[in-house]
Amino acid sequence: MSTIDYAEKIPNNVNLSEDRKLQRALETWQPHYLDWWRDMGPNGTPNYDVYLRTAISTEPDGWAQFGHVKMPDYRWGIFLAPPVADRKISFGAHKGESVWQEVPGEYRSSLRRLITIQGDTEPASVEQQRLLGATCPSLYDLRNIFQVNVEEGRHLWAMVYLLHAYFGRDGREEAEELLARRSGDADKPRILGAFNEATPDWLSFFMFTFITDRDGKYQLAALAESGFDPLSRTCRFMLTEEAHHLFVGESGVGRIIERACQVMKESKTEDLRKFGVIDLPTIQKYLNFHFSVTSDLYGAEVSTNAAGAFHAGLKGRFEETKIGDDHQLEDTPYGVTHYVDGNFKPIEVPALNALNERLRQDWIVDVAKGVDRWNKVIQRFGINFELKLPHVAFHRAIGHFSDIHVTPTGKVISAAEWNQNKDSWLPSDEDRAYVISLMGAAVTEPGKFANWIAPPARGINSQPVDFEYVRFA
Repeated sequence: MSTIDYAEKIPNNVNLSEDRKLQRALETWQPHYLDWWRDMGPNGTPNYDVYLRTAISTEPDGWAQFGHVKMPDYRWGIFLAPPVADRKISFGAHKGESVWQEVPGEYRSSLRRLITIQGDTEPASVEQQRLLGATCPSLYDLRNIFQVNVEEGRHLWAMVYLLHAYFGRDGREEAEELLARRSGDADKPRILGAFNEATPDWLSFFMFTFITDRDGKYQLAALAESGFDPLSRTCRFMLTEEAHHLFVGESGVGRIIERACQVMKESKTEDLRKFGVIDLPTIQKYLNFHFSVTSDLYGAEVSTNAAGAFHAGLKGRFEETKIGDDHQLEDTPYGVTHYVDGNFKPIEVPALNALNERLRQDWIVDVAKGVDRWNKVIQRFGINFELKLPHVAFHRAIGHFSDIHVTPTGKVISAAEWNQNKDSWLPSDEDRAYVISLMGAAVTEPGKFANWIAPPARGINSQPVDFEYVRFA
């Protein structure tokens, strides 16, 4: 069993006490992290007892225990998945070689950048969500957002460990910067655009965890293929925790949809706003927004940076070893959609240069499956409405489509037409104001839920839905 030592000041399963220099460096960083958590973590919560899941081992069949914990006392630490014996690099120029336990000098800068970008997303999402507890729709949902928050904090620790352990002074400086940047800050924003967007309401939070955290799943899965074994092992364990975040998002939006359908059937009208419920067209607009903004996180469709990371063995594809090709892609083509002569059509480019797009397409397939499950909820109520993913070129700020205006169905239009109609496709100021207006005082009575969301089918860890998931001081 890859157990975790909670007797240590910093819980870990990497024998941290055997490297006193590294231990001292991380123990110096730890108070800065706790200061950041107090300043930018969930607002006003230090005395809450929250029913949280805590890792006790990194084995897939028994790594978590549940219990009420005060969040400032949560034992953040450093946990790597068990090593794979005789693991080989499975892609790129070093395919077939033994994985690296130390950073190859020629890839030092590129690898540090990959780790820093991943690390920057983790505290950013906590910052984006820090005020949502004040308007929680239930104790069940409050507990879930707190679970997401503490695990994003632990994922920050995962990247900071790698920076400290393998990149010397440069890594220590990067780790400090991860606590210095702030989501949405005009002077020192987070690195990636989607992590500077506001998350002012619970529909936005659920969409973020369903769509943007799913990008995190695919990025982590690609990094889990890395020839740098400490990064691979770190990301493999992070993926185990990430699954709950995706569940929170998908089930949260699903419950909003279920409540909308209930009221539509009871009232026999589509005008749900007079009942204080979020209507399906508004949910579609939020889906359009979060899908398009997250699409940009994958970067340009054709990228020499992505090609370089793959060729070097630093970052692979999703489930790399299951793909039936030579895993080097030196002479392999890949079709990437371009807008050419008034039409969208695939243009063959070297597959090495299309890795961003390959990962984006894998993500889109996964998102679409979740949307299909939401549509099954709507169908169950016999309502004639279907949620749809927008065209991949819709509302893009990065890549081939950033300089054209495209409708959700894929029609290219003029800037004037876009400005005239964009509020039909994206949340308008009125839509956002309405959704925010529903975010009233927190619903904190066990088993009670805000009017705009249905209860879940079951509770957490076999507890009843009306369990006291959060206890207030």
